[in-house]
Amino acid sequence: ILRNPCQKMWQVRCLQVSVFANRSWARTDGLARLGELQAYSWSDGSDAIRFLRPWARSGFSEPQWERLQQILRVYRRSFTRDVREFVKMLRLDYPFEMQVSAGCELCPGNTSESFFHTAFQGKEIMSFQGTHWVPAPDAPSWAGRATKELNQDQGTRKTLQWLLNDTCPQFVRGLLEAGKSELEKQVKPEAWLSAGPPPGPGRLLLVCHVSGFHPKPVWVMWMRGEQEQRGTRRGDVLPHADGTWYLRVTLDVAAREAAGLSCRVRHSSLGGQDIVLHWGEKELGLGFPMACIFLLLILLNHP
Repeated sequence: ILRNPCQKMWQVRCLQVSVFANRSWARTDGLARLGELQAYSWSDGSDAIRFLRPWARSGFSEPQWERLQQILRVYRRSFTRDVREFVKMLRLDYPFEMQVSAGCELCPGNTSESFFHTAFQGKEIMSFQGTHWVPAPDAPSWAGRATKELNQDQGTRKTLQWLLNDTCPQFVRGLLEAGKSELEKQVKPEAWLSAGPPPGPGRLLLVCHVSGFHPKPVWVMWMRGEQEQRGTRRGDVLPHADGTWYLRVTLDVAAREAAGLSCRVRHSSLGGQDIVLHWGEKELGLGFPMACIFLLLILLNHP
């Protein structure tokens, strides 16, 4: 599937997970994010949308929220019913899981792009493109039959177009205005180095920790001078409870090659001034003064 060429400014993404254990048991849960901030959730036990940020209601008026929640209730019931019908028609086996990723992104010039992707057991099977459902290029053959059936429902296709192309961009613009201070806040990262468990004899695992930064995008790399080290391994960017982020970046090296290595951190909050931590400097900075103090104590107590 060809993705749009939009260089996104802000994006709302709704994520849905539906588990079908058998013909009589299923549940659907979901959440929605503005950029990297989770702003909404809804669980199988309730049709009500939960607002997770103080400004999360600001995207719509109360009548608009009521209408959206009604659409969500109808969608969830219809989704479960239709999937069960497809399972019966296509002779698929239980249990299985389905995922949906849908939303829109604002682009420069006050334009927008929308997306709606559906996956089966973690593999994309179809997407909504413009006005119709389209099977994914490497989807199983039954996905083509399913899209043909879905495309016959003109009313649902029109509702999807309205939600993705009209409602969603309006919603994002309203949220951006209300949540501007939180969305645009800049928090500088803290960084430190440590040694991880040795990967093997004569080797070191160098660990660069970067914590407490916002927004999420960050560049961290192990360097030798100005040369990036290709063995750098980047972990997942993990959230803190306060809305900031944490990242762990490692490098497996021979112990004799650790000298001269450094960890470089770039982040929008730093104003172009990278954080550079040199391996071994911290140990020298702490150990050398302590050694001096220890030596001084020996001399003072020497008869």
